[in-house]
Amino acid sequence: MKASKLTSKFQTTVPQEIRNFLNLSHGDAVSFEIENDKVILKKVSAVDFEYLKSIEHTLSAEWSSKNDEDAYESL
Repeated sequence: MKASKLTSKFQTTVPQEIRNFLNLSHGDAVSFEIENDKVILKKVSAVDFEYLKSIEHTLSAEWSSKNDEDAYESL
């Protein structure tokens, strides 16, 4: 088990062994998943992250009309 302290802003340093295992570099994105009583840290593919950020505004605009709300409210 590797450990790291939290700063006053709740930031931490990912231990070197974990950075090497996940092949993490400065600026990489990571995700946190809760599974039962554990938190799982994963490297997020830069392509996936950039793609999702690029379409974020189109998805929220595309599905935000009153007609859409009425059509899908029972799902």
